[in-house]
Amino acid sequence: MAGPLRLVRVTRKVVTLKKIVLALVLLAILAGGYWTYQFKTTPPTVPFAKTQRQKISNNLSTNGKVEPQDFTEVRTDIQGLIRKLSIHQGDTVSQGQVIAELSQPGLDQELQTAEARVAQARAELATLSSGRPADLAEIDGNLAILRKQREQAVATVDTLTSLVKKQAATTLELREAQDAVSVLDTRIQALAQRRPLLVNKSELDAAQARIRETEAGVALAKSHLAQNAILAPMSGVVYDLPAREGTYLHPGDLLGSIGKLDPVRVRVYVDEPELGRVAIGQPVRITWDALQGKDWQGTVDKRPTQVISLGARQVGEVLCTIHNEGPELIPGTNVNAFILTQVVENALTIPKTAVRRERGTGVYTLQPDGTVKWANIITGASDALHVEVTSGLAEGDSVMLPSDQTIHEGTKVRATY
Repeated sequence: MAGPLRLVRVTRKVVTLKKIVLALVLLAILAGGYWTYQFKTTPPTVPFAKTQRQKISNNLSTNGKVEPQDFTEVRTDIQGLIRKLSIHQGDTVSQGQVIAELSQPGLDQELQTAEARVAQARAELATLSSGRPADLAEIDGNLAILRKQREQAVATVDTLTSLVKKQAATTLELREAQDAVSVLDTRIQALAQRRPLLVNKSELDAAQARIRETEAGVALAKSHLAQNAILAPMSGVVYDLPAREGTYLHPGDLLGSIGKLDPVRVRVYVDEPELGRVAIGQPVRITWDALQGKDWQGTVDKRPTQVISLGARQVGEVLCTIHNEGPELIPGTNVNAFILTQVVENALTIPKTAVRRERGTGVYTLQPDGTVKWANIITGASDALHVEVTSGLAEGDSVMLPSDQTIHEGTKVRATY
């Protein structure tokens, strides 16, 4: 009897377990149906934003490159080794300042030789101007003797004149003494007239010509040396300096570049479809990734005259003048450019993300009964986040923002802001 009784008990337990499982399944089905019904009847939650009045600035965002507004390249006219480089990149220089010196073999020796020739020519002229030394010495010696004799003869005349008055000497003795003075004067005058004849005028002219020739040689040698000094052709900042001391330069080689860097010119690359928005005088803001948080201001100076290829883009080059105190912007720098093409005060705006392209340009608006309705709009100016609505909406209207819900016109929604 124990075996059949145990079997009956097991059978009862299995039946009870099946009933429990069946009850749980029915409960789950009922719960699923309830939640499905709730899901279908509860409006989806969708984000909205209200239209608002604000100032909107329409910026054209692109890129550009910095250039000096006024610059010159410094190139050498001669060849030689850079013996001394007096500047560094970033230095401010003045026009005419020596910025480098070149070394050319033989120029120092050329100048020394020319100066020696001048000294020799001048010595020759001095010799000719003063006569032949030996002959002049002889004349000078004879003149000294004759002048001494004349002094003595004049003293004798004075003595005899006094004695004649006292009748202690005869007039014949006095006359003979006077004649002796006259003879000495004649001899002295003859020697004095002979002295200049020792200097030949044609020889003097030739000597002076040699001096002029040798002095010209000195000037030429100095001009060659002066060419070794490279001068700054303008005042400004050395913004490019490829040359180094010890570099050998040939005629036409680039030593460096000097320019005025305040203000600078920025060549802004504007895509062809956007060129119609650009006008002369529009404000421009420049940023540089290397100096975060810093910007520079300027204006558009010149619109492009042609469209060129820039990589895969077709762009026009818009020239802008940018104030550059410091200066901090460096020529050749790639920068970000923002051209303010339009400013609208008190514009009616909505977030850009609310605008859709389904049946033209429009938005979904929230109706008083909680449903959404499509509204066609006309847009105007825009900035990075907002767009102006010129037609189709009123102030205070609610427009639907993007969500993961599938919404159609007439859908009832629960709005969040």
